[in-house]
Amino acid sequence: MLDKGGRIAHSAIMQASPDPLPFARPKAAGLACCLIAGSAALALVLLAVPADATGNVAVTAPVLAVGMMGAAMIGAALSGRLWKGAALGLMTGVLLVLLARIMGVIAPPPALATAIAMVIASISFAARGALFARSSGRKGWWIALGVVAGEAAIVTTAFAHPGALPPWLLALLPAQWASIAAQAALSGADPLAASAVLLALGGTTASTLLVAALWPRRWPYLLMFSAWIGFSALVHQSLAAG
Repeated sequence: MLDKGGRIAHSAIMQASPDPLPFARPKAAGLACCLIAGSAALALVLLAVPADATGNVAVTAPVLAVGMMGAAMIGAALSGRLWKGAALGLMTGVLLVLLARIMGVIAPPPALATAIAMVIASISFAARGALFARSSGRKGWWIALGVVAGEAAIVTTAFAHPGALPPWLLALLPAQWASIAAQAALSGADPLAASAVLLALGGTTASTLLVAALWPRRWPYLLMFSAWIGFSALVHQSLAAG
């Protein structure tokens, strides 16, 4: 037991010592619950698709993209770990594809093309979540939640009302990139059909990780936003040509 002087000294040391963690790290059970809850909510969307709509990837692709984005980005922002977010995103994608197959919504997709699209998208979304955690600490997952909600709303609007949104706006969204990549993979299309969006997802991942690695320096943000605009232009041009 510490005497009064010892307690004062101990209190001073604790106040002077920086917190080694920028925010409270959730337990694995909490992340698992987020994964299950998010997948279950998106599964309800798949249930609304007619059971005889085999090969219908128009619904599955945006659901898959939004599911992976939410799990990967929010998971990485909560845990502060890129690999945890990427793993959550990938598990969500696999689970949703299996659900779509069981429900008869899609035909068996090409395994390699689907795996490549899901891995690249999951890492890309997780990189953004990790950057939010790095730059905003406890508020990082709130930022991730807002980004996910915003992009999901636009992707949903684009699906429900084709042509309602300008193509240039959709070309700016990584969630839409992932949706295009997922649709190409699930439909068994030519892999080159999704090369622009996969390149955009991979390129923005690299620039985002650079910003996170060099934080708190601000100048890398210029590179990240420049890369985002450049890859968005590439996607827009690819969609216009296709």
